[in-house]
Amino acid sequence: MAARQVSAFSPRHWVERALSAERAGNADLALAEMESALAAYPKDAALANDAGSLAQRLGQYALAETRFAAALALAPTNPEFAINRAIALTALEKPREAAAFLCTFESAAERIARYWSVRANAERSAGMVAEAGRSYERCLALEPNHPRALHGRARIAIERGEDDAIARFERALAANPRDPDLWLGKAQAMEVAGDTAGARDLIEQILAQAPGWLDGLRMLAQLNLAEGRSDFADHYGTAAARMPRDPAIAIAHANLLAVHDRFVDAARVASEARGRFPDDPSLALLEASYAASGGDDACAEALFATLRNASPDRWLQEARHALRRREMSRTHDLLDRVERETPWSIAVWALRGLAWRLSGDERADWLYRPETAIRAMELEGPHDLVPRAVEALRRLHARSALPLGQSLRGGTQTRGRLFDRTEPIFAELRIAIEQTVENYRLDLPPADSTHPLLRHRDRGFALAGSWSVRLTGGGDFHIAHIHPEGVISSALYLVVPDDAAGPDKRGWLELGRPPPDLRLDIGPVATIQPLPGRLALFPSYLFHGTTPFGREERLTVAFDGVPSA
Repeated sequence: MAARQVSAFSPRHWVERALSAERAGNADLALAEMESALAAYPKDAALANDAGSLAQRLGQYALAETRFAAALALAPTNPEFAINRAIALTALEKPREAAAFLCTFESAAERIARYWSVRANAERSAGMVAEAGRSYERCLALEPNHPRALHGRARIAIERGEDDAIARFERALAANPRDPDLWLGKAQAMEVAGDTAGARDLIEQILAQAPGWLDGLRMLAQLNLAEGRSDFADHYGTAAARMPRDPAIAIAHANLLAVHDRFVDAARVASEARGRFPDDPSLALLEASYAASGGDDACAEALFATLRNASPDRWLQEARHALRRREMSRTHDLLDRVERETPWSIAVWALRGLAWRLSGDERADWLYRPETAIRAMELEGPHDLVPRAVEALRRLHARSALPLGQSLRGGTQTRGRLFDRTEPIFAELRIAIEQTVENYRLDLPPADSTHPLLRHRDRGFALAGSWSVRLTGGGDFHIAHIHPEGVISSALYLVVPDDAAGPDKRGWLELGRPPPDLRLDIGPVATIQPLPGRLALFPSYLFHGTTPFGREERLTVAFDGVPSA
């Protein structure tokens, strides 16, 4: 009886029923209606594609990918189904897989603008910036005013340091003038080009109309910081007063203050916001975290005791608090909870290692492996590579600023991905670094499926993110930090002050010393002397920072290594 009732409806009728439930806000019913449709018509490729589209609109990306794959199994040459599956794969944080998959459909879809736009987005998300630029160009050749392609291509112009970035954003704005991210991009392109006054004026004009625009608030903070203003984040308070029902402004404000070591101010901002939004548990967690970082353990302990939200972030922050108090059992229990939810978290291993060291646990040596996993290696490549890279980088740093929200305390940092820029020297530098990283991998101990670094040993490492830092001010340094998105981290020294060779070890890289806010009196597990042409490589879960430099120039390049696809 049930089977006859299901088959009484046509596929279109089932789709309309699902759409009606979706419009009514009943996501569960919409998905159930589509499941019934697929049970009645399991061989209908278009219906499977419609089911994927519904799941995707509802944010069910894994289900969407499954449905699009089923549609393709029934109609394997249909490029639209392939495009939809690639969108789902990208949303599932599998952009490299999506890009490779789309390449197999190029001959069938080369005249479809949407194909090139989706492929470019996957390539850009995978860090394949040059490939993404070419795909966006193919899209625009077919559809010159394609909004997504115009926007994406303009973003790549900034990332690769192309001279026409401003013009590209203006062209994109002509096609889509209401997109705030395009206005942000234009302001960023103006800043890169040296027109900081124009960038500030543009951002301030938009914030006057939209005071809660978080990206604009952050851009204004970056401009303020580049000018050396201690009040670089005060405009967040003004925005919060104008938008009294928006807690996101206070959250962004507190987080920004905290990454610049202003923990007491960050806790105050969170506390004041919690008074306005008492039912928002994220604000209590913020205040607890930053009160602890600022030294008010009693306040933090009281706040953590009131929290009812069970989340990896809450447990991780409470674990930091417990570690400060040297409550080892509590620390490990909280880290176990985080690890069950987010396996292989770099932040968890970073705290776990410190806890093992404090307890004298031999597993700290197993984790750090200082003799093999921490290395200072000579850079591969031609002998004149370093001086040529130095010349190019000095030109970039002349137009760079102190970055917002980074570990740097003084100096300048390049924007975007350094190795994706168009200058040939950076492609050459990347090849030399990749060769050196491969030598590092081959010298590692055998693969170990239980170890956060060695479990990737046989896969190899790809470079993700790349930037350069220049310090000249005297007393500049990197505060101890980790790179939670990497597996290995780095520092390539190109120019080193003379006093780095002195007995005070000025500017040396310290590995394993915890950041000051943890208040743990333990030193580094290893130090590395900076020398021109030396590449330091180490696991990303090692806290790392530098001792202060003198007033001479110090120029480095850094990147993260991630498992190869």
